[in-house]
Amino acid sequence: MQVVVKTDIDAYPLRGRGKVRDVYEVDEQTLLIVTTDRMSAFDVIMAEPIPYKGVILNQITLFWMDKFSEIIPNHLVESDVSRFPAKLDPWKDQLEGRAILARKAEPLPVECIVRGYLSGSGWKDYQSTGELCGYKLPKGLQESERLKEAIFTPSTKAELGQHDENISLEQAKKLLGSETFSATKDIVLQLYNAGRAYAAQKGIIVADTKFELGFINGKLHLIDEVLTPDSSRFWPADSYQPGRSQQSFDKQFLRDWLKAQPWNMQPPPPNLPEKIIVATASRYRDAYELLTGHKAPFKIAD
Repeated sequence: MQVVVKTDIDAYPLRGRGKVRDVYEVDEQTLLIVTTDRMSAFDVIMAEPIPYKGVILNQITLFWMDKFSEIIPNHLVESDVSRFPAKLDPWKDQLEGRAILARKAEPLPVECIVRGYLSGSGWKDYQSTGELCGYKLPKGLQESERLKEAIFTPSTKAELGQHDENISLEQAKKLLGSETFSATKDIVLQLYNAGRAYAAQKGIIVADTKFELGFINGKLHLIDEVLTPDSSRFWPADSYQPGRSQQSFDKQFLRDWLKAQPWNMQPPPPNLPEKIIVATASRYRDAYELLTGHKAPFKIAD
């Protein structure tokens, strides 16, 4: 299994290269999605990869998509590289564990964020307004406190290098239409609550997360990544304590290190020391092993 920063697969046209994923067009209905080991923070791609991070993201997403298949269908066609088209054989070693064939979807024009705890930008919003993305909250809540009920807080989808912006439910309803908005809100809250309940049994608190939905043949499907350390805040339950920031199994560790550096959050980013790379990779690995119950299919030098 290889560390992969960037792919150059000339068997199919490159459809796009995002912060983490390289996407190729296999045919009119199918995409090849490769989750690389690129790491982004504050919408800036780091110069160094996090080894096998893409494998972790892909495998966790496959795990959740299978678990959630009774709630909502997903875009997955195939994840076994040995069953990929023969044209991809020269890249099998690169694709192993980190690539899928997926049906093309029409993504919703909003990010579907669900928050169950008061943290991150939501905590900052509450401190200044007493609200969380337009939801009026009780007075006196602490940082990292669990909300009475999880809430849907949609945001815009920004271009690469730009920042997503929170929008109101009314704005989201205008973008999606009332029927799609209502269905989307119900689905993502159901997904979050089901995922949170399962993760709690494994000693992980899912503080918040981002889902992606899209239409395939007129029906909503779960697409992109699902409840990963890139798209979620994962906190170890045994050290959780309201009133402060939490330890995490996600990229918050890296964000905290970056915020302590003399950096203006614009490219180029600071170089990552080996100990920061290893510590970040280890957190991603731990999240995978705790959630799935499987040992990671690679080794990280702790």
